[in-house]
Amino acid sequence: MSDREDQSLGFETLAVRAGQHRTAESEHSEPIFPTSSYVFESAAAAAARFSGEQPGNIYSRFTNPTVRCFEERLAALEGGERCVATASGMSAIYATCAGLLQAGDHIVSSRSIFGSTTLLFTNYLHKFGVETRFVAQHDLDAWAQAIRPETRLLFLETPSNPLTEVADISALADLAHANNCLLVVDNCFCTPALQQPLALGADIVIHSATKYLDGQGRCVGGAVVGSEAVVGESVYGFLRTCGPTMSAFNAWVFLKGLETLSIRMQAHCASAQVLAEWLQQQSAVSRVYYPGLASHPQHQLAASQQSGFGGIVSFEVKGGKQAAWRVIDATRICSITANLGDTKTTITHPATTTHGRLTAGQRAEAGLTDGLIRVAVGLENIDDLCADLAGGLAN
Repeated sequence: MSDREDQSLGFETLAVRAGQHRTAESEHSEPIFPTSSYVFESAAAAAARFSGEQPGNIYSRFTNPTVRCFEERLAALEGGERCVATASGMSAIYATCAGLLQAGDHIVSSRSIFGSTTLLFTNYLHKFGVETRFVAQHDLDAWAQAIRPETRLLFLETPSNPLTEVADISALADLAHANNCLLVVDNCFCTPALQQPLALGADIVIHSATKYLDGQGRCVGGAVVGSEAVVGESVYGFLRTCGPTMSAFNAWVFLKGLETLSIRMQAHCASAQVLAEWLQQQSAVSRVYYPGLASHPQHQLAASQQSGFGGIVSFEVKGGKQAAWRVIDATRICSITANLGDTKTTITHPATTTHGRLTAGQRAEAGLTDGLIRVAVGLENIDDLCADLAGGLAN
């Protein structure tokens, strides 16, 4: 099935069928191609493949049928022309920046992003002459004022990690394009099942496939989705030469994850809504962050550009770090781990884990307090999850 020929099909159908090209063996499930290289019919055929005159597989660092199936399927789900799969979500972000930027270029980024992304921009891209200005995600004027003549990318996560701040994708896309910039959106929390940034005007979508695309915490991977001209040339060119490659096995696992993505995201959203509303009623909780709550500052915006509010709920407890740690340590069902997007509910303390390498000042600017806890709601019984958290909140 060709994803470009079947865009009229529903999301769930594309998630199961898009990108598969059966071999002569007529297999029903997508095969894994665990090979590093491919055999050519002749020296001339090999030369034609390497030169690009003849399409086909060359070397699994940048051409593998299983990886290509995942790329075509995710591109179909996001509504993009091209997807490039990478070894991790962070390598997807780096491949995008390295493929599109050069010394002297400038990025405007939301300050409400994953800690490692902040460090990538400030500690590593900075060394190669790419500067970054961080702004408040919800402040469109701040974005506009931060743009310089050398600005090439606007970068954000929406909803953000871990405070679930929501950005106006369409407005930022208009701003980016008016200034000859590209808008890059990390769609990790929503996935295309809940939000499609390209349809809202974004140019590039980033994924950590490790999270909800897999859905069971089995493999690490990433992806970049966008146009053939931008992703298919610049980002793919970086991948081909520099090699942050997704393995065939991991691509096959992610393909299986995509098949159930829609139904899993619906279940995550439903349970997260119940948990967020329950947390609001707990006396030990001072604030709950979840876009599905009417109290969330961008609740209406989230409702307008997302079909669901996601599975991430963050909340602040009274008493700072020690109180937060007591709540986390008292759980018996929730897994204490910094990963998210799993069928198993995970719980973490962002200030000392996912954002622990940031300075105290950077955390303060991003609004990350010592009392903040992030829960990635899984697929367990929601009453059991509330009871699991209740013990620590009661202490």
